[in-house]
Amino acid sequence: MIEVFNEAPLAFVAVAFAFALMIGSFLNVVIYRLPIMMQREWRDQCRELQKELPDDLPEGRFNLVVPRSRCPSCGNTIKAWQNIPVLSYLMLGAQCAKCRKSISVRYPIVEMLTAVLAAWCAWRFGFGWEALMAIALTCALVAVSLIDIDHQIIPDSIVLPFMWIGLVMSLFHPLPGAETLFVSPRDAITGALAGYLSLWSVYQLFKLVTGKEGMGYGDFKLLAALGAWLGPWPALPMIILLSAVVGAVAGIAMIIFRGRDRQLPIPFGPYLAAAGWITMLYGETIWTSYLGMFQ
Repeated sequence: MIEVFNEAPLAFVAVAFAFALMIGSFLNVVIYRLPIMMQREWRDQCRELQKELPDDLPEGRFNLVVPRSRCPSCGNTIKAWQNIPVLSYLMLGAQCAKCRKSISVRYPIVEMLTAVLAAWCAWRFGFGWEALMAIALTCALVAVSLIDIDHQIIPDSIVLPFMWIGLVMSLFHPLPGAETLFVSPRDAITGALAGYLSLWSVYQLFKLVTGKEGMGYGDFKLLAALGAWLGPWPALPMIILLSAVVGAVAGIAMIIFRGRDRQLPIPFGPYLAAAGWITMLYGETIWTSYLGMFQ
């Protein structure tokens, strides 16, 4: 099998695409359920402090595995054949099989996005540890981005494990088949520290000047995780610059074309995630091209 993937890169890309479609289906569950799980935990903690919160969260066992997926409108349990990534959405005509209420188009979009990005990683790195780890980080970044868009939170349960993975994998640098993805222990630790402290410093300065909080601590941790994987230089400046530019353009566009209130918070996590993904795949190429402009 390894020889087949090495000799036929497109076969590996196709397998990565198909496998990532299934992962994308699971990511839809993570994106929906993980914030609810966090809210239930916060509610229980507030109850312990004798501060009641609205009691409209699901009761009983509720995690990423149970209960089985259900229609949000009628509560009908979704059968296995109705949960095939993308295909089930098309076969059902974008409607629940029982109540015929519309199914959000975001479900197949997340599945396709995950599959396309994973296939891109497979094509970029080829079969090996580098592609597998890049796909894993890509899936985490997709989940983090959508959760941040929905709830303006970045779960520690996703970001912190990936920061530790970056730090641990640096101990094996250079990892056979992943010579360019992971960095040395020194660079990984420095990258994690610099990633966290750089945004933390901006946050403190903005709060000092305006009296408002410009971003959340989840953004600091996300950049720390990317720094642990990619190192401090030139990855972190590139990520910050790319995310700031894209975020500014997207924010201005939403204000102009969608009439978005300027006071409403705009999640920064998706822009960090996108910039980190681009840097992971093409950071060295971008940096080399930039330096070439001055030679």
